[in-house]
Amino acid sequence: MTAQEFQKIIDFAIAREEESIKFYQDLQNETKFQGQLAMLKELESMEKAHKAALENLHYTNDFHIDKVPNLHISEYLTDDVENLDLNYPNLLIMAMKREDISLHLYTELSFRFADEQIGTLFRKLASEEAKHKLWFETLYDEWLKQGN
Repeated sequence: MTAQEFQKIIDFAIAREEESIKFYQDLQNETKFQGQLAMLKELESMEKAHKAALENLHYTNDFHIDKVPNLHISEYLTDDVENLDLNYPNLLIMAMKREDISLHLYTELSFRFADEQIGTLFRKLASEEAKHKLWFETLYDEWLKQGN
């Protein structure tokens, strides 16, 4: 993989993070409760941190890819997130689904490139999205355990 190819992939990933930032900003304009607004601002901040990390990622052949457990919670929840009310569990579902889509996208892209370095980079990006998804699934699971 050339440095130019690497940069194109990073630019693609940054664009995905920018979409997520806008998504959470748009939801902030729709929410009616202070607690939800605070959570959405935190989610926006996380996405901005992801974007900054990608912007600071430098061309290398040596990526450490973490194995991330999958709780599979998002797989059993509605795919129709566009029509959900803006309450705490639904915000978590929306976030889980967004991270799951990114995880699957990067995983699929990792198989589509014959170049091992490009595949490895996409596997690294997929691993990062899996961490985000796990965080949201854990929050959702904790919410359910509280008897909700």
